Amino acid sequence: MNGQTIQILIAMIIYMAIVIIIGVTFSKKANKSSENYFLGGRSLGPWVTAMSAEASDMSGWLLMGLPGVAYWCGLADAAWTAIGLAIGTYFNWLIVSKRLRRYSVRANNAITLPEFFSNRFREKNKVIMTLAALFILIFFTVYAASCFVTCGKLFSSLFGAPYVAMMMVGAIFVLAYTLLGGFLAESASDFMQSIVMIVALTVIVIIGTAKAGGIGAVIENAQEIPGFLEFFGLATPALNEAGEQIVEAGKPVFEAASEYGILKICSMLAWGLGYFGMPQVLLRFMAIRKEDELKRSRRIAMVWVVISLAVAVFIGIIGREVFPTEHLTASDAENIFITLATTSLPAIIAGFVMAGILAATISSSDSYLLIAASALAKNIFQGVIHKKATDKQVMLVTRLTLLAIAVVAIIIALDEDSVIFQVVSFAWAGFGATFGPLMLFSLFWKRVNRAGAIAGMVSGAGMVFLWKLVISEIGGVFAIYELLPAFIFSSICIVVVSLLTKAPSKEVEEDFEAVKNQK
Repeated sequence: MNGQTIQILIAMIIYMAIVIIIGVTFSKKANKSSENYFLGGRSLGPWVTAMSAEASDMSGWLLMGLPGVAYWCGLADAAWTAIGLAIGTYFNWLIVSKRLRRYSVRANNAITLPEFFSNRFREKNKVIMTLAALFILIFFTVYAASCFVTCGKLFSSLFGAPYVAMMMVGAIFVLAYTLLGGFLAESASDFMQSIVMIVALTVIVIIGTAKAGGIGAVIENAQEIPGFLEFFGLATPALNEAGEQIVEAGKPVFEAASEYGILKICSMLAWGLGYFGMPQVLLRFMAIRKEDELKRSRRIAMVWVVISLAVAVFIGIIGREVFPTEHLTASDAENIFITLATTSLPAIIAGFVMAGILAATISSSDSYLLIAASALAKNIFQGVIHKKATDKQVMLVTRLTLLAIAVVAIIIALDEDSVIFQVVSFAWAGFGATFGPLMLFSLFWKRVNRAGAIAGMVSGAGMVFLWKLVISEIGGVFAIYELLPAFIFSSICIVVVSLLTKAPSKEVEEDFEAVKNQK
């Protein structure tokens, strides 16, 4: 390990120590009760609500996955995805946040998403709660795996150590931190990490642009690649038999640009639909101390999201000018942020910038692990299996569940060639289609009933798997992001089944009207 690597390591250790201190600080309050551990006692302020929601949402794919896509195939995929996410963020804060905060209190003070859906329909046999908890377990385990992949790639690239060993080190650190502090620690550290993330992105885009010779040089280089700087075309790297991009005369070779039609654009914009079903974001809406503060949170969140997404995309474009042949596979392209940081900055500063990736990973993976564990411990164990379970028993099951989920996520993350963007996209589609339509109908349509809710969740989740694994393989118009057709199909099932079955009870309708008319 050379001097530069040691300095980077020292900077990252300092950062991790700060994160651990935050965990210790909040652990006493977090462990007073399961409500404090899972939702922080509904005590989040507007700044922490906004910044922690976005930091936990974006994860390591913002600093590695999104720049990697832009570096590999140009502007279109990355930009339309970013636009869709920005639009989805705005409307989620605008139309969902306040009513969900209000409705979760009305629904017997629900502190988890499965509990909210179950209490919303006043179900007695907890089918909705059980299904929702199981889907959260499935998709968040995949999500956690994507974060562990990020840790593995980051540490392996920096320290030259084996990917698997580095991935497991990162996973153990995240698990230990989540076990310690719960939701409050997670949200407080996410606030800090959101600042680290956006500073890291900004520093790299400024340094990278200077290293490339200015914005003009970056744009000129991008325009020379067919489809690279187009919104309606996609650059296509020419690959050899080993799946690596061909390099000739020191330059990467590209084939003719691929067409990028309206269907593909809609497919990428559909990323925004995922927000309506994203538990780690929705929980922040439920946890804010006053619903009147959500307006300020929305403004803070939008500024952060727009800046961070735009900068992340541009980093990938810059990377093609500065290091045109450094990364020759789609998986390796996700290291472009690391390459720019370690070659452009003094080692100690690069270490803190690398902490931005670690920040993004921690801020997401602790959310994923915590919410998945709460789904089993709070909703299945206490909600269905052992209804008289004490808080102490719930916390024990939570910690055991965290361990089990982490082990499964580590197994999924063992593949060094995993593409972070692709892993995240599948889990994102799963949550968006399973819970997104149901959330919107639950908040804004009085006629939706328990049968419709069950049909919507099952059909949405099922269609994500079916479209991804079977239908999309047909190609052509079917090769679109699975979230779009699955979201539509889930919405149709909710409406049709609700109208064909018995109307909600009088008590359920009264709850809806009370929330709707509350000032």
